[in-house]
Amino acid sequence: MSEQNLVFPARILRGAGVINQLGEVCRNLGRRALLIGGHQALKAVEPQVRNQLADADVELLGSEWFGGETSLKHIARLGELATSLQAEVIIAAGGGKSLDTCKAVGAEHNIPVITIPTIAATCSAVTPLSIRYDDSGNFHDIFPLPQAPAAVIIDSQLLAQAPLRWLAAGLGDTLAKWYEFRAVSQRHPALDASARSSLAHSLICYEVIATHGPKACEAVRKNLPDYHLDQALDAIFTFAGLTSLMSNGAHAAAAHAIYEGFTFCDKTREYGHGLLVGYGNLCLLALENRSDEELRREMALAHQCGVPLSLTAIAQLTEEELGVIVRESVHAPDMENMAEPVTEAELYQAIARVETLATTL
Repeated sequence: MSEQNLVFPARILRGAGVINQLGEVCRNLGRRALLIGGHQALKAVEPQVRNQLADADVELLGSEWFGGETSLKHIARLGELATSLQAEVIIAAGGGKSLDTCKAVGAEHNIPVITIPTIAATCSAVTPLSIRYDDSGNFHDIFPLPQAPAAVIIDSQLLAQAPLRWLAAGLGDTLAKWYEFRAVSQRHPALDASARSSLAHSLICYEVIATHGPKACEAVRKNLPDYHLDQALDAIFTFAGLTSLMSNGAHAAAAHAIYEGFTFCDKTREYGHGLLVGYGNLCLLALENRSDEELRREMALAHQCGVPLSLTAIAQLTEEELGVIVRESVHAPDMENMAEPVTEAELYQAIARVETLATTL
C-alpha cells in the first residue's frame, strides 16, 4: 500500500475586512508575535496588525523586512531573530517571496505562521512549500515543508488596493494549474483519487478565472472588492492551493520551467512570477501543438486578465539573453513533466508562434 502525506493550512479566512479577525486568530496560536514582510506590505498592514494584537493582548515583538529574496541567508537570519525573541507566532505579510521566506522560517523552527497576502500574485499563502533562490535571485530549489500556514487571511478589501499587475500575475499563475496539470497527465495519468481531485480542482481554477477573472480586474482598477474579485481570489488561493496539495506528485510543466528560465536573465528576473508563468502558459500550448483557434482563444483570455502575450511586452532581449532563457528553461526540472522531451529548437519555435499569433489579436 502506498503512503500519502497531505499538508493543509489549518484555517482560511476570505472576504472584505477579514484582517479584523487577526487578533483572535493570533491569540489562539501564541502571545508573542513577530511581523515579517516586504516594505510595501508592512506599510499596508502594520497599523491594523498592531491594533489587532493590542486588542487581543498579544505582544508584537517587532516588524522586520524579509530581506528581498527567499534565500538560505535570509531564512537563517530571520530564524535566528525569531528564536532570540522567543516568538510564538510569525505573521507573514506580502507576496510570494515574503510568504515563502516566513513559511520556511516557521517550519525550520516549529513556529506557527499566519499569512496575510497583500498581493494576489500566487497561491504561496496556503502551500506547504517554499521556492528558494540564491542571493542574486536565481532559482535554487523547491523546498517542501512539513507544515502549512496555521491560518491564512485573504482580505479582499486589502487586495483590491494592490496594483492590477499583481492580480494579473495571480490569474496567470492559476491558469497554469489547468494547462500544466493537463499536460502532466499525459505522462502521469491521474489514476488515484488524490490526483483526480487535483485535476478536478485545476479545471475549477480555469473555469472560475474564465468566468470572473476579467471582471475581477475591473474591480481592482476601481479599488473596490466585489463578488467577482472574491471568486477570483478563491481560485488563486484556495482552489490553486488544493490543486497543488492534492497532486501528491508532479503538477508543474513547461510554463513554470519557462519562468525558471526567465530567472537567469537580469531583465526579466523581477518581472513577476505569475506574469512570466502566464506567458509560459501560451508557450506550453504551442509546444503541445494545439490549434491556432485554441491558442487565440486562450490568448484572448490571458489578455483580458492582464497577462503579457509576447516577449516584447516583457523585455527587449538580445539573442544571447533569449538563448540563456531557452537553455535554462529546457533543462529546468519541471520541463521533464511534459509528455515528450522538449528541445531548445522546439521552444524557440513555440515562442515564435506565440509572437506571431499575438500580433493577430
